[in-house]
Amino acid sequence: MSSRLVPYPSAETPEAPIGATVQSVIDTLFSRIEAKEYEVDERLPSERTLAAELGVARNTVREALDVLETRRVIRRRAGSGSFVTWQSEVGRNSTPSTLASNTSPLHHLVVRGILEPEIVRLAIINMTPRQIETLGETLSQMEQIRTDANAFARQEEELYRQIAHGTGNPLLAACYELTIDACRQNFRSALLRRHLTPKRISDYQQRYNTLFNAIAARDIEAAVEFIKLHLIEEQKLLLQEA
Repeated sequence: MSSRLVPYPSAETPEAPIGATVQSVIDTLFSRIEAKEYEVDERLPSERTLAAELGVARNTVREALDVLETRRVIRRRAGSGSFVTWQSEVGRNSTPSTLASNTSPLHHLVVRGILEPEIVRLAIINMTPRQIETLGETLSQMEQIRTDANAFARQEEELYRQIAHGTGNPLLAACYELTIDACRQNFRSALLRRHLTPKRISDYQQRYNTLFNAIAARDIEAAVEFIKLHLIEEQKLLLQEA
């Protein structure tokens, strides 16, 4: 069974068994669609791009897309690519999920404090060189942002998402997706407006560069220590709001 709530076809059209790597790609792509990184009717990146980004073979991506098409999450257009067709009940009704809406900033920070140190530790052990390279590319995109708090937040989410998927544990990555979902509620928007000033964006860029260097060097102790200190700083910001 998928670790994400990926739609399944009817019993009349059962699927063949799905390998762990393919399932991980399915989970990743569906998480992004669910989080509206890819909107309805938006074209997904090419198979080649996704394969490079996720550190898997191109035929693995193709097989994952086949499954998503069978489950009516995407549709293929000959010569054009794959387009999102799935829309959640949340999207259709324009109301936040109960879980996300009941998650306070403090709840969110507590869960991050539990998950992030372990996610970073496992990612350093399990990330492939290609995944680390992709992480560096995301950091480079983040470093181009100067004043746009929303754009910076999206890149920040993607950085953490790639680290979570770098653990090689789809269930752990799916759990972290929930923290990203909760992060998109109103409290996050308010915090962004107040806290992500151009100076703080610059400070965070330097911090994440330090984190990336620790990951690239496979330095577990330095990376985990960084995450713990970063969470302390986040806690200080939160207490200022209390």
